[in-house]
Amino acid sequence: MALNVAQKLIKDHLISGEMSPGEEIGLKIDQTLTQDATGTMVMLELEAMGIERAKTEASAQYVDHNIIQVDSKNPDDHLFLQSATKRFGMYYSKAGNGVSHPVHMQRIAIPGKTLLGSDSHTCANGCMGMLAMGAGGIDVAMAIAGEPIYIKMPKVWGVKLTGELNDWVSAKDVILELLRRYDVKGGVGSIIEFYGPGLNSLDSMDRHVIANMGAELGATTTVFPSDQEVKRFLATQQREKDWVEIVADKDATYDLHEEINLTEVEPLIAKPSSPGNVVSISEVAGEPIYQSYIGSSANPGYRDFAIVAEIVKGKSVASGVSFDINPSSRQILTDLINEGHITSLISAGGRLHQAGCNGCIGMGQAPATGRNSLRTTPRNFPGRSGTREDSVFLCSPETAAASALTGEITDPRTLDMKFPKIEEPKKPTIDVDLLETPLPPEEAKKVDLYKSPNITSIPEMEPLPDELNIPVLLKVSDNISTDEILAGGARVLPFRSNLEEISKFSFEILDETYYDRAQDVLEKGGHSIVGGYNYGQGSSREHAALAPRFLGLRAVIVKDFARIHWQNLVNFGVLPLTFKNESDFDKINAGDVISFSQLRESLEKGNEITATIKPKDIQIQCVHSMSKRQVDIMLKGGLINWVKSRQT
Repeated sequence: MALNVAQKLIKDHLISGEMSPGEEIGLKIDQTLTQDATGTMVMLELEAMGIERAKTEASAQYVDHNIIQVDSKNPDDHLFLQSATKRFGMYYSKAGNGVSHPVHMQRIAIPGKTLLGSDSHTCANGCMGMLAMGAGGIDVAMAIAGEPIYIKMPKVWGVKLTGELNDWVSAKDVILELLRRYDVKGGVGSIIEFYGPGLNSLDSMDRHVIANMGAELGATTTVFPSDQEVKRFLATQQREKDWVEIVADKDATYDLHEEINLTEVEPLIAKPSSPGNVVSISEVAGEPIYQSYIGSSANPGYRDFAIVAEIVKGKSVASGVSFDINPSSRQILTDLINEGHITSLISAGGRLHQAGCNGCIGMGQAPATGRNSLRTTPRNFPGRSGTREDSVFLCSPETAAASALTGEITDPRTLDMKFPKIEEPKKPTIDVDLLETPLPPEEAKKVDLYKSPNITSIPEMEPLPDELNIPVLLKVSDNISTDEILAGGARVLPFRSNLEEISKFSFEILDETYYDRAQDVLEKGGHSIVGGYNYGQGSSREHAALAPRFLGLRAVIVKDFARIHWQNLVNFGVLPLTFKNESDFDKINAGDVISFSQLRESLEKGNEITATIKPKDIQIQCVHSMSKRQVDIMLKGGLINWVKSRQT
């Protein structure tokens, strides 16, 4: 049977289940990736489960999100993470080494391997011919412990690329084109696989840009073949020995089909406040801007910065524009310095920031209130930038550079200049000074975990009760993101290892009274939340499930869920239900009480659950899509309890 790339990767790692769309499958994980906003909890989970050493081929912990040190919380957590990686036998990427996704691509990624990361943009490494997926932290902890990851077998969506990009159009416009066609739910339940002759004009970092934002389509992951271009990239990193060819068989087929003629792609832009709100640049040209932001995991390559440097070289950005340069890795920053591009950026008015996630996650570089910010980042959810009432547009580096010069949103094709041609350095920098390698087992056993007062253990969580009578604390609309459930940014993320403190920020973007009201009903059995479509889209941060659970969230009833957040809810014992009849959404209001009886028996018998809405005294039917294994996890009160029960 002819196989596509995604099917080959899955087949090579299949531990349980059948490769039939919708069926639960278990996959062996070769590598893991954690970052400091989620990794602290992963390390605490490894400790809670009694894990001695990572059982993966390679596990890496990156410090890239929480690198602003306004007090001791972040540096204390860095020391904890460093001690944990030594103890568990993992790589440790220090603050300043760069964003996890491009650094992993440069130094650790291997074609043909599986990669599970506690960051939704882990899919970026699909550009290397890997099956690279984002997941909740506890799923990554399980993978580090040698357990498989369980997912529903996705459909494989083949996207054929033909033609070649024109000048002033780049890879960011390609993924924006796919978002323009299908919006943020278009890839749900699918792996997006790119193929076709158009691949020949896209280098590995171009593919990274496209693979990274497959997450914004809701896709399980994105894959590219491991071809001669991937071999070339690995050779530049002095890692050619890690290359293996992985391409689709000649007669391979796909469950879904799409085609993009690269020659027809034009400069695009995603308007506030969704990556799916994509229009032609001409529709918004002329709107004034306050900020032009270059960098992030969505545009992390040397070319993405060098093209901007060449566009602004010898010029000055418009008055009043904050021109923010956010290097993605230490290696790339060094190359940009050596080639003179940083000088061009600074001379034009650029503000150079340290290599890391920074403004993409709301860690600095927040825009002014009521002003437009153009960013080459992957997301523009409300408030994610660090400014509550923000106005963030997503665009290519070319568009961001052109707009920085004019002070308004500008189609780069209208600039009065010749399109710059960029060549990568003949000998790119190889820098491993800030990447610590795993300690040998005997040395690792001698390492004690460093814990500051801000680091607390995960509290025990009780099993699911047989009866629940819980008020609806919030009723929310469609496309609620994890940024809205639990914000990122410099105010919140320093408490990522302190559940009691970080829970105080839960849902504050949507309802500042949520925390106090949740506290009021906590001892009475907890509460529920009702929502619309695509609930929990965006970041994989498990705090968006764990913090509300800490405050007593026991059930979420929605029209449908985003994949990673749904799994996070299961992992922490929050019952994820969907309306059997979507019209029942209109029958429930905030303040109603939802009553479940014989809940445990109902879960064990099937996937239909009856709920009574009080005081209206009406019944609605809900369904769940948990496997038998996940039902067992739910009954025990979450994955940690489930793991402990298997060890006794």
